[in-house]
Amino acid sequence: MKSKDLNYDKTKYVMYSKTCQKVIKKKLALHYNKDEVENIYTKIQLQYVDFLKNWDVTLGGKKNFHNGKGGTYDCIALMSYYVVCKDVTNLKELGEMEESLFLPAFHMLKFVNCNKPFFKKLLYKSFLNAKKQCDKWQDYKMDLDPFEKDKPIYYEFTECPVASFAREHNLLETMPAFCNGDYTAMELINAKLVRTTTCAIGDRCDYTICGSKDEYIKLHEEYIDELGYRRNK
Repeated sequence: MKSKDLNYDKTKYVMYSKTCQKVIKKKLALHYNKDEVENIYTKIQLQYVDFLKNWDVTLGGKKNFHNGKGGTYDCIALMSYYVVCKDVTNLKELGEMEESLFLPAFHMLKFVNCNKPFFKKLLYKSFLNAKKQCDKWQDYKMDLDPFEKDKPIYYEFTECPVASFAREHNLLETMPAFCNGDYTAMELINAKLVRTTTCAIGDRCDYTICGSKDEYIKLHEEYIDELGYRRNK
Protein backbone atom coordinates (compact mmCIF):
# COMPACT_ATOMS: atom_id res chain seq x y z
CA MET A 1 0.00 0.00 0.00
CA LYS A 2 1.29 3.46 -0.90
CA SER A 3 1.79 5.84 2.00
CA LYS A 4 -0.45 8.46 0.39
CA ASP A 5 -3.36 5.99 0.49
CA LEU A 6 -3.17 5.44 4.23
CA ASN A 7 -6.12 6.88 6.12
CA TYR A 8 -4.91 9.13 8.91
CA ASP A 9 -5.22 12.82 9.74
CA LYS A 10 -2.44 14.31 7.61
CA THR A 11 -3.08 17.78 9.06
CA LYS A 12 -2.13 16.48 12.50
CA TYR A 13 0.36 13.64 11.96
CA VAL A 14 3.15 12.84 9.52
CA MET A 15 4.38 9.66 7.91
CA TYR A 16 7.57 8.08 9.18
CA SER A 17 10.69 8.75 7.13
CA LYS A 18 11.47 7.01 3.85
CA THR A 19 14.72 5.87 5.41
CA CYS A 20 12.73 4.17 8.17
CA GLN A 21 10.60 2.47 5.51
CA LYS A 22 13.76 1.10 3.87
CA VAL A 23 15.13 -0.11 7.20
CA ILE A 24 11.89 -1.94 7.98
CA LYS A 25 11.66 -3.56 4.56
CA LYS A 26 15.29 -4.67 4.75
CA LYS A 27 14.55 -6.50 8.00
CA LEU A 28 11.38 -8.02 6.60
CA ALA A 29 13.39 -9.48 3.73
CA LEU A 30 15.57 -11.26 6.29
CA HIS A 31 12.66 -12.77 8.21
CA TYR A 32 10.06 -13.58 5.55
CA ASN A 33 9.78 -15.09 2.09
CA LYS A 34 9.82 -12.63 -0.78
CA ASP A 35 6.11 -13.12 -1.50
CA GLU A 36 5.23 -12.37 2.14
CA VAL A 37 7.13 -9.12 2.58
CA GLU A 38 4.62 -6.69 1.04
CA ASN A 39 1.72 -8.26 2.92
CA ILE A 40 3.57 -8.00 6.24
CA TYR A 41 4.64 -4.45 5.44
CA THR A 42 1.01 -3.49 4.79
CA LYS A 43 0.13 -4.84 8.23
CA ILE A 44 2.83 -2.63 9.73
CA GLN A 45 1.46 0.40 7.86
CA LEU A 46 -2.04 -0.30 9.14
CA GLN A 47 -0.76 -0.80 12.67
CA TYR A 48 0.99 2.58 12.43
CA VAL A 49 -2.22 4.26 11.27
CA ASP A 50 -4.17 2.56 14.06
CA PHE A 51 -1.67 3.85 16.59
CA LEU A 52 -2.07 7.41 15.30
CA LYS A 53 -5.86 7.25 15.36
CA ASN A 54 -5.77 6.46 19.05
CA TRP A 55 -3.11 9.00 20.00
CA ASP A 56 -4.40 12.50 20.64
CA VAL A 57 -1.09 14.36 20.39
CA THR A 58 0.12 17.08 18.02
CA LEU A 59 3.90 17.22 17.48
CA GLY A 60 4.42 19.95 14.92
CA GLY A 61 4.60 17.92 11.74
CA LYS A 62 7.64 17.95 9.48
CA LYS A 63 8.79 21.34 10.75
CA ASN A 64 9.71 19.83 14.12
CA PHE A 65 13.24 18.41 13.99
CA HIS A 66 12.23 15.72 16.49
CA ASN A 67 10.10 14.23 13.72
CA GLY A 68 13.03 13.53 11.40
CA LYS A 69 15.07 10.34 10.94
CA GLY A 70 15.03 8.26 14.09
CA GLY A 71 12.63 10.74 15.70
CA THR A 72 9.23 10.33 17.31
CA TYR A 73 7.30 9.07 14.26
CA ASP A 74 10.07 6.70 13.23
CA CYS A 75 10.00 5.27 16.75
CA ILE A 76 6.25 4.67 16.42
CA ALA A 77 6.86 2.97 13.07
CA LEU A 78 9.46 0.70 14.68
CA MET A 79 7.01 -0.12 17.46
CA SER A 80 4.50 -1.02 14.74
CA TYR A 81 7.12 -3.33 13.24
CA TYR A 82 7.73 -4.83 16.68
CA VAL A 83 4.02 -5.51 17.27
CA VAL A 84 3.42 -7.09 13.86
CA CYS A 85 6.68 -9.04 13.73
CA LYS A 86 7.08 -9.92 17.40
CA ASP A 87 7.52 -13.62 16.61
CA VAL A 88 10.66 -12.97 14.56
CA THR A 89 12.22 -9.83 16.02
CA ASN A 90 13.69 -8.78 19.37
CA LEU A 91 14.81 -5.68 21.24
CA LYS A 92 18.38 -6.02 20.05
CA GLU A 93 17.27 -5.82 16.43
CA LEU A 94 14.90 -2.95 17.22
CA GLY A 95 17.77 -1.02 18.79
CA GLU A 96 19.96 -1.65 15.76
CA MET A 97 17.20 -0.34 13.49
CA GLU A 98 16.79 2.84 15.54
CA GLU A 99 20.53 3.46 15.65
CA SER A 100 20.78 3.02 11.88
CA LEU A 101 18.32 5.89 11.55
CA PHE A 102 19.71 8.54 13.87
CA LEU A 103 23.40 7.72 14.29
CA PRO A 104 24.55 8.58 10.73
CA ALA A 105 24.34 12.26 11.67
CA PHE A 106 26.77 11.63 14.53
CA HIS A 107 29.12 9.60 12.33
CA MET A 108 29.50 12.78 10.28
CA LEU A 109 30.64 14.59 13.42
CA LYS A 110 33.56 12.35 14.27
CA PHE A 111 35.87 15.35 14.01
CA VAL A 112 34.18 16.74 17.14
CA ASN A 113 36.17 16.20 20.32
CA CYS A 114 34.25 17.15 23.44
CA ASN A 115 37.42 16.89 25.51
CA LYS A 116 38.29 20.27 24.01
CA PRO A 117 36.62 23.39 25.49
CA PHE A 118 35.65 24.76 22.07
CA PHE A 119 33.63 21.69 21.13
CA LYS A 120 32.14 21.35 24.60
CA LYS A 121 30.80 24.91 24.35
CA LEU A 122 29.58 24.22 20.82
CA LEU A 123 27.75 21.13 22.05
CA TYR A 124 26.12 23.19 24.79
CA LYS A 125 24.92 25.71 22.20
CA SER A 126 23.30 22.87 20.26
CA PHE A 127 21.41 21.91 23.42
CA LEU A 128 20.32 25.52 23.88
CA ASN A 129 18.82 25.37 20.40
CA ALA A 130 17.20 22.01 21.17
CA LYS A 131 15.54 23.53 24.23
CA LYS A 132 14.18 26.39 22.13
CA GLN A 133 12.68 23.84 19.76
CA CYS A 134 11.19 21.83 22.63
CA ASP A 135 9.65 25.00 24.07
CA LYS A 136 8.26 25.90 20.65
CA TRP A 137 6.68 22.55 19.82
CA GLN A 138 5.83 21.44 23.35
CA ASP A 139 6.65 17.81 22.58
CA TYR A 140 9.57 17.24 24.94
CA LYS A 141 9.80 19.18 28.18
CA MET A 142 13.50 20.04 28.52
CA ASP A 143 15.42 21.73 31.30
CA LEU A 144 19.04 22.77 30.69
CA ASP A 145 21.45 23.85 33.41
CA PRO A 146 23.67 26.92 32.87
CA PHE A 147 27.02 26.23 31.23
CA GLU A 148 30.03 25.80 33.52
CA LYS A 149 33.34 25.23 31.78
CA ASP A 150 34.78 23.00 34.52
CA LYS A 151 31.69 20.83 34.98
CA PRO A 152 29.80 18.37 32.76
CA ILE A 153 26.84 19.61 30.74
CA TYR A 154 23.53 18.68 32.31
CA TYR A 155 19.99 18.64 30.94
CA GLU A 156 16.92 16.51 31.42
CA PHE A 157 13.61 15.69 29.82
CA THR A 158 10.66 15.47 32.17
CA GLU A 159 8.27 14.69 29.34
CA CYS A 160 9.05 12.45 26.34
CA PRO A 161 6.41 11.69 23.68
CA VAL A 162 8.03 8.36 22.78
CA ALA A 163 7.94 7.16 26.39
CA SER A 164 4.39 8.47 26.79
CA PHE A 165 3.31 6.67 23.63
CA ALA A 166 4.95 3.42 24.73
CA ARG A 167 3.29 3.63 28.15
CA GLU A 168 -0.12 4.34 26.65
CA HIS A 169 0.17 1.35 24.31
CA ASN A 170 1.76 -1.11 26.74
CA LEU A 171 5.05 -1.10 24.87
CA LEU A 172 7.42 0.14 27.57
CA GLU A 173 9.47 -3.03 27.05
CA THR A 174 10.71 -1.52 23.76
CA MET A 175 12.11 1.67 25.27
CA PRO A 176 15.70 0.48 25.85
CA ALA A 177 15.93 0.14 22.06
CA PHE A 178 15.19 3.85 21.70
CA CYS A 179 17.13 5.16 24.70
CA ASN A 180 20.42 3.26 24.63
CA GLY A 181 21.60 4.77 21.37
CA ASP A 182 22.13 8.08 23.16
CA TYR A 183 25.27 6.56 24.68
CA THR A 184 26.65 5.58 21.30
CA ALA A 185 25.85 9.00 19.86
CA MET A 186 27.94 10.71 22.53
CA GLU A 187 30.81 8.26 22.10
CA LEU A 188 30.99 9.19 18.41
CA ILE A 189 31.83 12.78 19.34
CA ASN A 190 34.40 11.84 21.99
CA ALA A 191 31.96 12.44 24.81
CA LYS A 192 30.42 10.28 27.50
CA LEU A 193 26.84 10.16 28.73
CA VAL A 194 26.03 9.49 32.36
CA ARG A 195 22.38 8.59 32.94
CA THR A 196 20.63 7.29 36.02
CA THR A 197 17.03 7.04 34.82
CA THR A 198 14.64 7.67 31.91
CA CYS A 199 11.09 8.95 31.44
CA ALA A 200 10.02 5.36 30.76
CA ILE A 201 11.08 4.08 34.18
CA GLY A 202 11.23 7.26 36.24
CA ASP A 203 10.14 10.88 36.34
CA ARG A 204 12.85 12.21 34.00
CA CYS A 205 15.51 11.28 31.47
CA ASP A 206 18.79 12.75 32.68
CA TYR A 207 21.79 13.61 30.52
CA THR A 208 25.13 14.41 32.15
CA ILE A 209 27.65 14.83 29.34
CA CYS A 210 31.39 15.27 29.59
CA GLY A 211 34.49 14.59 27.52
CA SER A 212 35.48 10.96 27.09
CA LYS A 213 38.64 11.56 29.16
CA ASP A 214 36.90 13.37 32.01
CA GLU A 215 37.58 11.97 35.49
CA TYR A 216 33.84 12.29 36.18
CA ILE A 217 33.27 9.06 34.24
CA LYS A 218 35.26 7.02 36.75
CA LEU A 219 32.81 7.97 39.49
CA HIS A 220 29.79 6.66 37.62
CA GLU A 221 30.27 3.11 36.38
CA GLU A 222 28.04 2.08 33.50
CA TYR A 223 25.89 -1.05 33.70
CA ILE A 224 22.90 -2.64 31.97
CA ASP A 225 19.87 -3.00 34.23
CA GLU A 226 17.37 -5.85 34.32
CA LEU A 227 15.17 -4.16 31.70
CA GLY A 228 18.03 -3.70 29.25
CA TYR A 229 18.75 0.00 29.80
CA ARG A 230 22.30 1.33 29.74
CA ARG A 231 22.60 3.32 32.97
CA ASN A 232 25.20 4.66 35.37
CA LYS A 233 25.71 4.33 39.10
